[in-house]
Amino acid sequence: MTTESLSERAQLALDALYQRPTRGIPTSMVFVMQHAHIERLAGAEPGAYRADPEGVYTRMQQAVGTCLIDQWIPYNPLTMGDRGYEADSEVRDRPTSGKHVAELDGILIDGPEAVAAHLEQVVFPQLSAAIAAFDDDASRRRTAEVIAEERTVQQLLGPEILKVPYAVVAFPALGYGTYGYEPYFSAYALYPELMERHFALQADLALLNNRAVARAYVEGALPPLIRLDHDMADGRGLLVRPETLDRLWFPHFARCLEPVLAAGVRLIWHCDGNLMAMVPRLLEVGLHGFQGFQYEHGMDYPCICRMRTRDGDPLIIFAGVSVTRTLPLGTPADVRRELRWLVENGPPVGLVLGASSSITPGVSWANIQALVEGLAYYRSR
Repeated sequence: MTTESLSERAQLALDALYQRPTRGIPTSMVFVMQHAHIERLAGAEPGAYRADPEGVYTRMQQAVGTCLIDQWIPYNPLTMGDRGYEADSEVRDRPTSGKHVAELDGILIDGPEAVAAHLEQVVFPQLSAAIAAFDDDASRRRTAEVIAEERTVQQLLGPEILKVPYAVVAFPALGYGTYGYEPYFSAYALYPELMERHFALQADLALLNNRAVARAYVEGALPPLIRLDHDMADGRGLLVRPETLDRLWFPHFARCLEPVLAAGVRLIWHCDGNLMAMVPRLLEVGLHGFQGFQYEHGMDYPCICRMRTRDGDPLIIFAGVSVTRTLPLGTPADVRRELRWLVENGPPVGLVLGASSSITPGVSWANIQALVEGLAYYRSR
């Protein structure tokens, strides 16, 4: 989408990303998951969402006044019923469920020693091979792939909604999703040198990817924002000691992000749980802001909104009404009150409003209505 073709709503979103003063606050992150609510918001008949997920989901986003979307997930609600997530067998099969011991590449992951063996025998050689294969031709293909994907979704969304890239910038991740919490974090504690080698190889590959992605932002004139998304905390705090992240993870995290930062891309971090100990560290690396606060777990929203980037600029904040407390458990008055609190305590520029994450089934229609009406009020004020 060229600057000349931007709608008023999409321009409002782009101005917020550039942290220009705006009249009104743009809307994002209205990821409703209950089919009946999606259909009602879209003005569609019951059952229409299952018959046409992309079409009905897009109409819903347009109807609620969404100004920008990064994560394009029109099919995710298909995993949901009126009571929530329905793919029970898939949940049971996840390593993080704790229901079974995973077997990977013939190695039974029954403890930290097995995690170490799998990293050394399988993962490290795979990462090294991927690094060697990421030549100039692969880099150019990656650039073209990112531009093409963004343009395809932008065309689907139409001129009213600005498509912002998501999940294209790579960085090292903790391996609990592969190995399960207990085996992985036991290995993390016992084998720090091995963990750092894993982070270093991931970062080496991510650096190559991110150079290609930075070129895509420039050549494709993509909106200059990316939300980095990797859960590293729960309601009690970080999953590992922050001092170990300082030593093992942050140096590799920082170096692989340099190409996109140098290209002028603003990086924000999705916050799950109590991530307060990481906030200043992420800002030191060069991140520009945050999204998805779980206020009830100690995320100090007013404090964060007063912080500055390492260059002294205000933060970009994607603030949302809580999907774990206010929307499922509160009243319409609570929804309106929380929206007002988010605005009154938000940054002077660069604020985007919505929900804190996906809105799962079970939220009342009255609360959905209050959210949509409140977002419309702040878009036009």
